[in-house]
Amino acid sequence: MSTVLIACDKFKGSLTAAEVCTSVEEGVRNATRGISIISVPMADGGDGTTAAALSAGYEERTVEVTGPTGLPLQASFAFDAATGTAVVEMARASGLELLPGGVLDPLGATSYGTGQLVLAALDTGARKIILGVGGSACTDGGSGFLQALGAVLLDKDGNALARGGGALRTLAEVDLNTLDPRLAGCELVLASDVDNPLLGLKGAAHVYGPQKGAGAADQRMLEDGLVHFAFAVCEATGEPFARTKEPGTGAAGGTGFAALVVLAAAMRPGVEVLMQITGFHKALASLTSTDLIITGEGSLDAQTLHGKVVAGVGAEARDRGVPVVAVCGQQSLNEHEQAGIGIRKVYPLTDFSPDLHTCFTQAAALLTVAGKEAATDWITV
Repeated sequence: MSTVLIACDKFKGSLTAAEVCTSVEEGVRNATRGISIISVPMADGGDGTTAAALSAGYEERTVEVTGPTGLPLQASFAFDAATGTAVVEMARASGLELLPGGVLDPLGATSYGTGQLVLAALDTGARKIILGVGGSACTDGGSGFLQALGAVLLDKDGNALARGGGALRTLAEVDLNTLDPRLAGCELVLASDVDNPLLGLKGAAHVYGPQKGAGAADQRMLEDGLVHFAFAVCEATGEPFARTKEPGTGAAGGTGFAALVVLAAAMRPGVEVLMQITGFHKALASLTSTDLIITGEGSLDAQTLHGKVVAGVGAEARDRGVPVVAVCGQQSLNEHEQAGIGIRKVYPLTDFSPDLHTCFTQAAALLTVAGKEAATDWITV
């Protein structure tokens, strides 16, 4: 009996990873009944990371936190009591999609709520915290994140530093001795594929600031603030300022810097971390060259080549000789690029409906069609 492993990411704004996998599975079953199907909803460390952990059997824990603009909101993390592992997704507390009315706030948005989620995980008994940092709304260097965890950041008047990247230039003092002591006994993993440094033209303010609403003047202001913040943090920790050049310190508006330099987090590719959480590797080990893997994400483009789910799945499957195909909403990769990440064939929804609006609103039905076609093309019963 042939086996089909379905390991798809979300179609952002349209379907969750679990919904994508369910739709593809329906199509595979419509193609043939004589097969075994393993469904593993995936993520890459960004938004959808908590959902993938919940699909793998983690429990959802919900708490009230401070949103990116200071308004309270309900946010959740995933927790596995057996291993003491919590999955905290920055997008659920400090994400772009949480901005009221969708209004960007490049100078004022804060990572404070993400720190509160980490505290809640510690309260639950977490001994290991996986921090997925994609989709953030802020460029505050992780200053809000650290404040929530107990760090004291003061301005020149001795007042608590205002939140947001725009306030970093007024920072006068950093005291990290007040950080929650439980952090010292907790393993922190930064799940991210962003290799940008904290500062410079390839840093957080200049590369990702525009996505968060920062114009040229805002980018300069944020960059100045991050430089000032980094000097203060390095002085407080005794770490060399050169650590600002480390890959990943620019992740999530500099929250990567706070996690790596202040909290001694270990950085790992998000998709690799999620593969372990979801049991992907165990499922892959059961396959042979006569089986099939169907992966997918909303758009196959240049970003796919750098640490996204489709590329990660293709790379893992290559050594086992298991054919991998991909479903997506639309795609711009050429055949050479597809082959380079181990994808044998792509089934974009635009092949089944040329109207992008239909592909977005009717993605579930079209994925069922794509799943059926993929199974028909590649599975021999």
